[in-house]
Amino acid sequence: MRLSASDLACRRGGREVFAGVGFSVAAGEALAVSGRNGSGKSSLLRMVVGLLRIASGRLALEGGDPELTIGEQAHYLGHQDALKPSLSVGENLRFWTEFLGGTAADFIQPLAAVGLDALADLPAAYLSAGQRRRLSIARLLAVKRPIWLLDEPASTLDLAAQRRLTELMRTHLAGGGLILAAAHGPIGLDDAKELRLDANPSRLAGGKP
Repeated sequence: MRLSASDLACRRGGREVFAGVGFSVAAGEALAVSGRNGSGKSSLLRMVVGLLRIASGRLALEGGDPELTIGEQAHYLGHQDALKPSLSVGENLRFWTEFLGGTAADFIQPLAAVGLDALADLPAAYLSAGQRRRLSIARLLAVKRPIWLLDEPASTLDLAAQRRLTELMRTHLAGGGLILAAAHGPIGLDDAKELRLDANPSRLAGGKP
């Protein structure tokens, strides 16, 4: 499997956010997207998953399921943790598991993998910011999809949770998955490719496409 982009451009509110962006990331590889605030890191991930229209350029997935869109083969972890505060931790994950095409029985192991199994019956409203993030990460594990699109994935996580996330990412890559992660700093994967969106929002700088 290979996800590639060529000459991508993004425009929002009549403003060109970036243009001329290209990359290629294959199964077993991670791509770290960096750049200043407003350079388009989040917008790039949203374009890949299909939440934002591509102004110009081409995005292609080789080796995936031809009957599914890229978005249907990807997990998108955005800035905000999409949780229902009135539901318990377990109920939240069961909801997302079923919504994403899994079965309700799949939620226990993912909770244990992020260290939240002991809090399965706790209403999500009582979770800390870091615990909410870990519950969102559990969605990546509940239903297997080959592409992980992660926007500031370590946001609000303590050091122990960051290490746990790194191991989960490594396991995903070892199983043939691929990762695009937008972050201001290192994502914990030393061999990740790099794509930097320039301070000039219409240009791509540096990086290893």
